[in-house]
Amino acid sequence: MDPILNVAVRSLCVYLFMVIGIRLFGKNQLSQLNAGDVVLLLLISNAVQNAMVGPDTSLQGGLVAALVLFVANFILKRLMFSNRSFAAFLEDEPVILIRDGIANQEALNRVKISRDELEEAIREHGIENIENVKLSVLEVDGNISVVSEDEKSKQTHYSRIKRKIKRKYH
Repeated sequence: MDPILNVAVRSLCVYLFMVIGIRLFGKNQLSQLNAGDVVLLLLISNAVQNAMVGPDTSLQGGLVAALVLFVANFILKRLMFSNRSFAAFLEDEPVILIRDGIANQEALNRVKISRDELEEAIREHGIENIENVKLSVLEVDGNISVVSEDEKSKQTHYSRIKRKIKRKYH
């Protein structure tokens, strides 16, 4: 097999393996990484480097591997944009955690968020307690969005924060 084609096929296989692995192990979006996530990504990248380029350690081999990864990622994003069922396979739907001041305990259990974590998240939004929340949603990227209503002016407020603890289910 042509060495360049060999690098391209190997890189594509590693890319697909990593996308599926991330999906199966619960990291849908890597928008916010903790120290353990960074170490894991560094170790994985080192572990799969040789699997992508094999014996070809030339500049050309590395560039081909990088190009294949960029193209594969571009195609994956386009497929997710154009095919909703494919996107649903890779990304979960948002989960409603609180509606009209009532926490959905079943949803909290499913996404592995404790009541304490939920209360911390709404306090980070500047809201004292769950009863003051109109709507709280665990978004597909792992962030919690909160919609509240000011009791005095009856004006709705929306805020969104990055979660320190990403989703742990799948």
